[in-house]
Amino acid sequence: MSETETPYADLTPETILCALESVGYQPSGGMLALNSYENRVYQIGMEEAPPLVAKFYRPGRWSDASIQEEHNFTLALAADEIPVVAPLPDPAGATLHHYQGYRLALFPRRGGRWPELENPDNLEWIGRFIARIHLLGAAQPFKHRPIIDPDQMGRASADYLLAEGCIPLELESGYRRITEALQQRIDEAFAATRDCRVIRLHGDCHPGNILWTEQGPHFVDMDDCRNGPAIQDLWMLLSGDRQEMALQLSYIREGYETFRELDSREVALIEPLRTLRMIHYAAWLARRWGDPAFPQAFPWFHTHQYWQSHLAELEQQLRLLDEPPLPYY
Repeated sequence: MSETETPYADLTPETILCALESVGYQPSGGMLALNSYENRVYQIGMEEAPPLVAKFYRPGRWSDASIQEEHNFTLALAADEIPVVAPLPDPAGATLHHYQGYRLALFPRRGGRWPELENPDNLEWIGRFIARIHLLGAAQPFKHRPIIDPDQMGRASADYLLAEGCIPLELESGYRRITEALQQRIDEAFAATRDCRVIRLHGDCHPGNILWTEQGPHFVDMDDCRNGPAIQDLWMLLSGDRQEMALQLSYIREGYETFRELDSREVALIEPLRTLRMIHYAAWLARRWGDPAFPQAFPWFHTHQYWQSHLAELEQQLRLLDEPPLPYY
């Protein structure tokens, strides 16, 4: 059912430490696995130096060129004094390294906590930095990284789940009906905003990828950066009912438009993008099920209760897609 079976079977602690030594570092042997499923990420203690974070990229997911685009974008943001955690170059300037079939990058360790999004000042602060990311992102598109594609994220994901028999037989017809209805509305929303500009994005700008310190926010995990509408980096910061989300968006927009105008037409894409993420997430779990980390971390997946709940959430999304976009204050 998964696309890549046990891709990290040979990534032993010894291999990890040897990989760092091959890049010129001297690890002390201390190692802590960090929360990551798509890739493998470790905090590694260094001899007489602060710990580093080592990311081992999932084999087969990205090309070298697409990973290098991620690195180049992040480095450009950091050079523009935007608080992102950028990869560390070696003496020759390389940030992507290879060791025994694995690709890895090294990052400085940066701590922090989730942002307090109920604070309007924090929302404005985050909005200002996202706008600066988008200013640089709008300079040119990615050439080797994907665009947000409603057909691939939605229709192809639903087709995969149905073809692989992931959905209980008695729920299949309901799932097919609801996803076809959702896809029609999503396609209409994207068609209505086809003139909106597509730019380089963080791509996965949820609160867990924004860490907060006394100095304010910094952005981590650019692994899903891609081309798409600017609203993609804003909608995941919204929660609650329509009124609450509209108010949150107004604070983010106030900060955002300090540096860059937000196209008001993109607000109509918030619920379509949320719906695509929900469908795509289920298919992502199914595609990765052969990786032993996934059954261990997501034991509820493939249960009848999960799919019943998932269908109920999709039914709710269908109702939301028939409502007007959020008010734009």
